[in-house]
Amino acid sequence: MKDTPGWASPGSAPSDGQEPGASHPAEPAARPAGDQPAEQPDSSANPQRPGTKWSEEQPPPGQWSAPAGLQNPAQPPPPPPPPPPAQNWGPYPPAGPGGHPGGPAGYGGPGGYGGYGPPGGWGAGWGGPPPAAKPGVIPLRPLGVGEILDGAVATMRAHWRTVLGISLTVAIVTEVFIVLLQGLILNDATDTAALGDPSATADEQLNAMGDAMRASGPVLLISLIGTVVATALLTTVTSRAVLGKPVTLKEAWRDARPQLPRLFGLIFLLMLIAAGIVLVCLLPGILASAAGNTDGGAALKAFGILGSIVLVLWLLIRFCLASPALMLEKQGIKKALSRSAKLTRGAWWRVFGIQLLALLIANIIAMIVVVPFALLGAALSDGGISGMVEASSDYGWTYLIVSGIGSVIGSMITFPIAAGVIVLLYIDQRIRREALDLDLARAAGLQDYGSPIPGATPGS
Repeated sequence: MKDTPGWASPGSAPSDGQEPGASHPAEPAARPAGDQPAEQPDSSANPQRPGTKWSEEQPPPGQWSAPAGLQNPAQPPPPPPPPPPAQNWGPYPPAGPGGHPGGPAGYGGPGGYGGYGPPGGWGAGWGGPPPAAKPGVIPLRPLGVGEILDGAVATMRAHWRTVLGISLTVAIVTEVFIVLLQGLILNDATDTAALGDPSATADEQLNAMGDAMRASGPVLLISLIGTVVATALLTTVTSRAVLGKPVTLKEAWRDARPQLPRLFGLIFLLMLIAAGIVLVCLLPGILASAAGNTDGGAALKAFGILGSIVLVLWLLIRFCLASPALMLEKQGIKKALSRSAKLTRGAWWRVFGIQLLALLIANIIAMIVVVPFALLGAALSDGGISGMVEASSDYGWTYLIVSGIGSVIGSMITFPIAAGVIVLLYIDQRIRREALDLDLARAAGLQDYGSPIPGATPGS
């Protein structure tokens, strides 16, 4: 077989069947005429044949390792040592038929040209690309679910003074408003006794459910405002933590303050859209009840509530990245909504799943703290712990204050995790779609990050 440059592997044997690295005795350039052997010596002839300088018993062709006279003919020559493997390319494969590397299939054995390194082809023994730079709490590349959750927790550990200061302040203000609202207004204006009455009609239970929703609505609104404010302040902390830079409470407030009016405008707009969706979904049931069809109206209202929950949930996930887009990109409300819709397009289920998982983890941790305080508050109140199972039981100020303290401690855990996950989701989606990691690397002071290696061929 003819040797073809570019296909013969490093150190492979030529096509005459000789072993790689084998040396051959050099015959004299010019012999006297009397010293030329007339014919091939016979193996049965006298080994000490006069007039010749070559032994009668020759080893097989291709097995010589030194000229005659420097090696004992009776001792078999040692096999040639294999060539040293190239770094990061794995062991050199054994020679196959014809002296080519690989097994019976030729170059690379079974499967084609994959002889070098372990099974899997050329470069299978290569260690892969170098790890991504990690100047802060996350590596600068597309993130996995665990890396997003770990980044949120790492931000709390790295900047715990600033994170806990923001979370504690927002949680105290939020919980004070909730306690005052529940103690002064909601306890007297809410009647949910029908929810625990098996003999109540469907219309009475729906009315009681409406009272419960109206009572929980203001509480959820205040909690939502507190969560958004905490997210806005913690966005700056998380963005600095990604770059590995410290941030104080004063710096976080200075960066977030110019965007707070727009942020509250964003919240108000989303609430209007959600309220419009709920009204549209409940309108058929309301009209049916007004026309006198009580049972049909109740059924339509139930379906309307389920449909509104689905639509509002879809809306919230689609626009969940509007807050970090507004804070970090210094965008307006409309532009922030369009940016969130663009970043979540095609990734709705992924964003929903990550946020749901983070919410479950944060609330499980918070419940470990909140439940003991709620039980303690119930035990100190007039109804006792047994009154917690009664839908119509109202707790006094003792229960509200004690359980509020537990809620403040729980919010100190849920606020940083929820805010960190949203901000890191925003950064992850921009890395995947817009190569934000290059800008982050330059902002972190990493030189020549992402630039090709000099002399490297693209795609190599």
